Amino acid sequence: MINRIFLFVFFSLPGFTPCVLAQPDRWQQGVEYTMNIDMDVATHRFTGKQKLVYYNNSPDTLNKVFYHLYFNAFQPGSAMDVRSRTIEDPDSRVRDRIFHLKENEVGYQKINSLKQNGKAISYKVVGTILEVHLSKPILPGAETTFEMDFQAQVPKQIRRSGRDNAEGIAYSMAQWYPKMCEYDYQGWHANPYIGREFYGVWGSYDVTIAIDSAYTIGGTGYLENPREIGHGYEKPGQQVKRKSGDKLNWHFTATNAHDFMWAADPDYAHATAQVPNGPTVHFFYEADTLVENWEKLPEFTVKAFEYMNAHFGKYPYDKYAVIQGGDGGMEYPMATLITGHRNLKSLVGVTVHEMIHSWYQGVLGTNESLYAWMDEGFTSYASSLVMAELLNIDPQNTHAGSYSSYFALAKSGKEEPLATHADHFNTNFAYGIGSYSKGAVFLNQLSYVVGEKVFEQGMRNYFNTWKFKHPNVNDFIRIMEKTSGLELDWYREDWVNTLNTIDYGFGLVTGTEGNTTVSLDRIGKMAMPLDILVTLKDGTKELYYIPLEVMRGEKENETDSKRIVMEDWPWVYPAYRMNLPHSPGDIESMEIDPTMRMADVDRANNTYPNKSEVEFKGEETGMHQQEY
Repeated sequence: MINRIFLFVFFSLPGFTPCVLAQPDRWQQGVEYTMNIDMDVATHRFTGKQKLVYYNNSPDTLNKVFYHLYFNAFQPGSAMDVRSRTIEDPDSRVRDRIFHLKENEVGYQKINSLKQNGKAISYKVVGTILEVHLSKPILPGAETTFEMDFQAQVPKQIRRSGRDNAEGIAYSMAQWYPKMCEYDYQGWHANPYIGREFYGVWGSYDVTIAIDSAYTIGGTGYLENPREIGHGYEKPGQQVKRKSGDKLNWHFTATNAHDFMWAADPDYAHATAQVPNGPTVHFFYEADTLVENWEKLPEFTVKAFEYMNAHFGKYPYDKYAVIQGGDGGMEYPMATLITGHRNLKSLVGVTVHEMIHSWYQGVLGTNESLYAWMDEGFTSYASSLVMAELLNIDPQNTHAGSYSSYFALAKSGKEEPLATHADHFNTNFAYGIGSYSKGAVFLNQLSYVVGEKVFEQGMRNYFNTWKFKHPNVNDFIRIMEKTSGLELDWYREDWVNTLNTIDYGFGLVTGTEGNTTVSLDRIGKMAMPLDILVTLKDGTKELYYIPLEVMRGEKENETDSKRIVMEDWPWVYPAYRMNLPHSPGDIESMEIDPTMRMADVDRANNTYPNKSEVEFKGEETGMHQQEY
């Protein structure tokens, strides 16, 4: 557990960003938000004063900056509205709902004034982006202070953020404040909001929210005035109800975070659970007919944190909040919004998934717009492992759902490369399965390439090396290369940048006494190393391993039995021949990829004998021979 005082002092030093010391070639901008919010629950509007100290840790001079104004998406005719009404398969939660919002149901963020270092500056609102032209450039290594007065109306709950969601939660306050866009080694990321992914600047938050005293708030950060507030904070587990009337000032702080979310409702119950050598987990939910499921949820959540800390790296904060709200499940730093009217398995599943986002979205902070699969896919992969542990699911079937979904996508004709920007996918179908399922397969299949133990160590190395540094896919692959000693750029290029599929099969099998010649065919365009399990009729099992030449090495033996390493297979050869020291009659069966971690799109030809043999065409097709 990280000491909060140490965190605040260490990470709040002027201009400090974690990777300035550890990764000089990957600088990070820095922000310090101080916000005072006055919420009117009768009109669903609030006013805000924001002071933002911005640190330019880049080598560039900045002549302009950009803010996100996410609430502006919830207006008829917005980019999000038009996209939802024109895409082939709109999100069922959105469809044309924005188009039909009434004036008192829309969302907006209006800027009343904006100053830089005390002087007014010019700005322009363009949809969900505020374009700001600076009166004084921000030089490399310099800082500047922006002061903003703004007002906002909370939209009717449609997507992620809003008021009065389907389960009656009053306020799900995500993407609710003018938020500085990220500027990194690729420049500004001032993307209009159309309902997909987010990217933010590492920094600190000091947020005071004045709201009707009947409301309880949960969210990102630490409550600094629990004695004043009550509501179960001063004595966790004991609910203190207050009558509607005067406002309470809720004071939250957070350090080393890239966003701040909160939710409020007058009927929240508030409970806590302690993770051993980990965070205190807060639970906010309405007491209803499914309250027994929420009362069981803390036990599962604690175990999930323990598993993640042991296998993927230590959660670096000492607080997390699971909050009923939103429109499904959505992750935020140190907290999540989830819908709560679920059976126990579903409630545990959505909590685990969103909690694990804390590693890949909350702490690593990958640019989700460019690499959505590195957040959703990595989270889905880890979620399957955690759920298998919590529910005693057969580990052999842990990732079967991800593979099945990927195969359906690959055969649909609608697949798009994972390198596609999240906002630019032509269908939600391709985006969803690609980001979640194909992203998860990317990891499980990589464990096949480098070996399971090496892979597990690589995942921990990745988290510990790149936390708070916004890593990209190259950063991840380099960690895996360093951990495994293998070259893996070929894997990244094919799986992420192309639609190439994997398909291997047995060709003709012939032989004489004491020798069997086996031909193997690469039918798909993507090359892979192969594990081939040979079972003899006397019950003996032999594992033959064919490394891919471009790996420049081989994975360690993952089994306790003997493994026979064959000559490398150059990826340009569509076929490979190997000789086995057994008579054909002594062989009971052969199987390519017995652990089924390779995403072979047609496993019907992965076993021998099979129903149909592929004709052996000889060396003129590009056969690579290996004699044992």
